[in-house]
Amino acid sequence: MPAQALPSTTAPRPQVRPTPEGWVQPMGPDGRPMLRFASPRVKQPPQHFADLSLEERQAKVSELGLPGFRAKQLSKHYFEHYTADAERMTDLPKDGRSELVGELFPTLLTEVKRLSTDRGDTIKFLWRLFDGALVESVLMRYPGRITLCVSSQAGCGMNCPFCATGQAGLTRNLSTAEIVDQVVQANRVIAAGELGGGRGTDGPTRVGNIVFMGMGEPLANYKRVMAAVHRMVDPAPAGLGMSARNITVSTVGLVPAIRKLADESLPVTFALSLHAPDDELRDELIPVNTRWKVDEALDAAREYFEKTGRRVSIEYALIKDMNDHAWRAQLLADKLNARGRGWVHVNPIPLNPTPGSIWTSSEREVEQQFVETLLANGIPTTLRDTRGKEIDGACGQLAAAE
Repeated sequence: MPAQALPSTTAPRPQVRPTPEGWVQPMGPDGRPMLRFASPRVKQPPQHFADLSLEERQAKVSELGLPGFRAKQLSKHYFEHYTADAERMTDLPKDGRSELVGELFPTLLTEVKRLSTDRGDTIKFLWRLFDGALVESVLMRYPGRITLCVSSQAGCGMNCPFCATGQAGLTRNLSTAEIVDQVVQANRVIAAGELGGGRGTDGPTRVGNIVFMGMGEPLANYKRVMAAVHRMVDPAPAGLGMSARNITVSTVGLVPAIRKLADESLPVTFALSLHAPDDELRDELIPVNTRWKVDEALDAAREYFEKTGRRVSIEYALIKDMNDHAWRAQLLADKLNARGRGWVHVNPIPLNPTPGSIWTSSEREVEQQFVETLLANGIPTTLRDTRGKEIDGACGQLAAAE
């Protein structure tokens, strides 16, 4: 195993094993962490306008006794003006308008609370779904762009011991419309001037970047996530008219679904949450690694690049004395370079703490050594910003607690 020598004055650092702290990790009868890929059979949310394609919306309004062109009017209100308020849809006939809108736009997300950073440029929303389940999304303004981190499931079935969402287990998949409505409601907040960090009328006025890095494993809810992506990229008024290149779909390594994603002909950005380059540690840190090993996940990621031409992102949470050793940075570089050059970018992320855990982020010098090892091996690497940490809105912190 390749290793980069530490300075002679530096004592070898310990190897901490990922034993859960403050939480009992659910285990299967085989003694391994339980994984849940399928959503429990529970009552699904009512059908919403955003669940339907434009053609399906036209059929729906015709079924309700209205001319098909009303579907475009309704689409314009929801996807361009971010409203489902019948009183604002004055281009629709007044008689029956409230009933029509109530039928097509049932309430999916009810805001329970929001937390903002001191500067107001990051907002974490807690949403209650129709069945009482709770999910979160995080809205962030950066110079020149606005990003929304969306949830694709209520909870998560991947059972990763360092993630607050994974500790909650899987409640159910979100519907297409429940995913899309997170974006529409965020756009409504921006339009109302409630997201700080802007400079008057300068800068973007709506969400331009989506990251599927909120609650849940996106590729375990594949069909609905892909439908939501189509609503995001479909030109207005059929959808939100976003760029697929500004949408990032992440996974902990569901290899068959990665290959399926590569065949979608949608140039989204693909991110693999790796967090360890060796199977021994990753089996414990990312339990899905017991199904599909590191090399299998990296091979699928490389195939994604070959089929789409889109550079892959590798997400790597740096956890003190657990996965941040220099030899692991070297091993990661070796594995990536063995699959070619120019196809990947690594994002090390200082671990964001979760309640009840003693795990913490790496020391600054260790982070720097990890990054420098990758760079020295020709791997494009960027230490990622941890926005929203103070409001428990950063990666791995979403727990949907009231």
